[in-house]
This record gives sequence, structure tokens and C-alpha cells, in this order.
Amino acid sequence: MINRRKLLVALGASAFAGPLASVAQRLPALRRIAYFTAGAVNANTQEIEAFVKGMHELGYVEGKNIKLELRGADGNPTRLPQIATELVRLPVEVIVTGGPQSTSAAKRADPKVAVVMTNDTDPVGSGVIASLSRPGGNVTGLTNISSEVSPKRLELLKETIPSLTRVAVFGNAAIPGNMQAMKSTEEAARKFGITLQYLEVKARNDIETAFRAAAKEHAQALVVLQNFVITNHSAHFREFVEKARLPTIVSNQRIVGAGGLMYYGPSVTAQYQRAAIFVDKILKGARPADLPVEQPTKFELVVNVKVAKALGIKLPSSILVRADRVIE
Repeated sequence: MINRRKLLVALGASAFAGPLASVAQRLPALRRIAYFTAGAVNANTQEIEAFVKGMHELGYVEGKNIKLELRGADGNPTRLPQIATELVRLPVEVIVTGGPQSTSAAKRADPKVAVVMTNDTDPVGSGVIASLSRPGGNVTGLTNISSEVSPKRLELLKETIPSLTRVAVFGNAAIPGNMQAMKSTEEAARKFGITLQYLEVKARNDIETAFRAAAKEHAQALVVLQNFVITNHSAHFREFVEKARLPTIVSNQRIVGAGGLMYYGPSVTAQYQRAAIFVDKILKGARPADLPVEQPTKFELVVNVKVAKALGIKLPSSILVRADRVIE
């Protein structure tokens, strides 16, 4: 586990102090909140930074009225129950989770501790909540509705490469929502006349194996579903995606900088800043069961022009004009 103080300093945690001190004085002292992910904490700095900003805007000051605990399982899901139990024993009042596996572990750890999810793919289907409008229990927050986004990712690939007929999909069946995302991707593939090759990536070594299998079946492009294994080993992933020369659309913005051609999905910054609003309401007395789960309203298209040039792909103007961010 990395030192939480060092990470917060690296993220600019000093932003907690200063301008809103007068607001902070009216808030309860040192409410303890946790950020909990199945991956590595230091691989989630963008998310934590966005959450920190959202809390700051609401008047919460690190070390004065809140204490933020950072915990990650470093890609080992067997550690999740133990970490969740440690957090509720501290105790913390709210656990902000970075994905479906950490959400499930936090929910089971103690029904009295509130959980705010930020990036869950299918919370209803996985049984984490009863429904989006009335979640029930101790979990609320935001879903990234990946099953609805996945067809759009395939559409963007087809628009970029009109001759596309064979696409590999890297998934992880252990992550709730991935199979629903795969099903909707298959429906889109039939529409576009594309043959899909599904490949499991559950550990670091599976990355190389999956790329070899994709090459054997002559895949022309790659779709990466939500997967903390690939996120945690993005440098390893980049090594193989560059060797394979596969145009890749990803479900995590960090991977688009690691050899990915495009990212399309919910705005990470918007999701985590919104999570702060849920935390604020809970700290002020709201019950998670009464707070409807939100679906993303802001989606982003990120295009890596550098990767496109390396692959010899001329990006259509229809793609570039819609991009929210272009990596040169």
C-alpha cells in the first residue's frame, strides 16, 4: 500500500486548504472517507484527483474536516474482502469505490457503512443495488452503463476503418457487466458485418497470450472492455499492442495513452466529481438507499493521432471533429 500522504501531496492535496476554510469551519471535524479500488491506487491518480477537486468545491479540507484513506488490491481480487473489512474497522463513514469488484466487497463488509460507486458497469444485474431509482441497502453512486457504450466503440472503429471485418475483444468475465458489454458488442458486430473473437485477460501473462491468439485469427482491430488487469499493466499492454499494430479502442482513458487509438465512454473527471456530491449528501444525513443511482450524461471521445500516424491510418474528419481531446 502506498503512503496516502505522499500521494495526496503529489496530486496537489494542498488545494484542499485555503479559500474555503470559512466554509470548512462550519462542517463536522475529520469525517473519514475511503477510496477503494481493485487495482493499484497509484494507477488511479486521475480519478482521485477529480474526487479531491469535487470535495474541495463542497468545502471539505483534508486534515481539517475530512481524512481520506486510499486503498487498492493491486490487481489481486482475493485481497478485496480483507481490505474492505479493514476500512470499516477504522472506521470510515463512506467508501468510494473505483469499480464493480471493490463495490461488491465494500457492500458485503458492513451494511451500515455507506458505499458510493463511481464506475460500475451493471450494479443491478450484479445484485449490488435493487434498481437505479431505488437502490436500497448501503450502495448508491454512478454507473458507467458500459453495455450501452460498447456498440458505439465498434461503430467508431468501423467508421475509421471501413474495410474492418475481424475484431478481437479483450475482456474479463470476472468483472460484473463485461458479459453484458460483450453481448451488446456482438449485436453491433452483426449489424456491421464484423466477426468478433473474444479473449479472456485475467492476469498479466494473459495479455501476451491474447495478442498471439488475435494474430492467429488475423484480427484487424481490438476492443478492450473494462479491465483493471490491463490498466494496471498498461506499459506491458503497450508493448504488445505496438508490436501487433492493432488499432485499438479502449474503455479506460489511461490506456489510450498506452498505444490505444481511441477512447469512448463516460467522462472520468465528471464521474468522480459527481461522486463527491453523493458523499456530501451522505455525510449530511442522507441514506444511500434513498439516493437514486445516476447514469453518465457526459461522454468523451479521445483520439490518439500519434498512434494513427504510426499505424498509417488517416482519421476521418467526422471522427476528428467530434473528438473532445486529440493526443498529438
